[in-house]
Amino acid sequence: MSGVEKVYGGTGLSASQVEDGSIFVEHDALDCEYTWDAGVAIGRYLQELKNGRIIGRECDECRRILVPPRMFCEICWRPNDRWVYVKDTGTVNTFSICYVNWDASRIEPGHPPHLPAVIELDGATKMIGIMHILGEVDPQAIKIGMKVKAVWKPEEERTGAITDIKYFKPY
Repeated sequence: MSGVEKVYGGTGLSASQVEDGSIFVEHDALDCEYTWDAGVAIGRYLQELKNGRIIGRECDECRRILVPPRMFCEICWRPNDRWVYVKDTGTVNTFSICYVNWDASRIEPGHPPHLPAVIELDGATKMIGIMHILGEVDPQAIKIGMKVKAVWKPEEERTGAITDIKYFKPY
């Protein structure tokens, strides 16, 4: 295999093909259309959020209620059994006080920090939570175990996204 690297399950390329660029294809512009399917479980979850409700799936074998819902139990290796509504209240499991934006840029001085948290929802299995943000709270007052409630967007503004819940606030 003179001048060609040994490969497994593929086609070998010569050093000259890599160096002269003959193996690459360039496109000035791609006109691509695509769609994305959330699937049965997340699709229903998002629709219920649009309706101001939180839904999960229950497994009869291990008795867990999973939010966000999954159609298959990763513990029992079997399909989950039914849809179950849970409350829009819960408990802070863990949180962070973030002084950077989602793009890793610093928050400008004088602006409040972001407050991401994992919320264990009432009615779902303990230690299973959703990641969201906290609001209407002094960052220094946040505690693990703090009870919180969802603050929803007005019904006419909901789109079927996790952001239909604006944030969770203490209650």
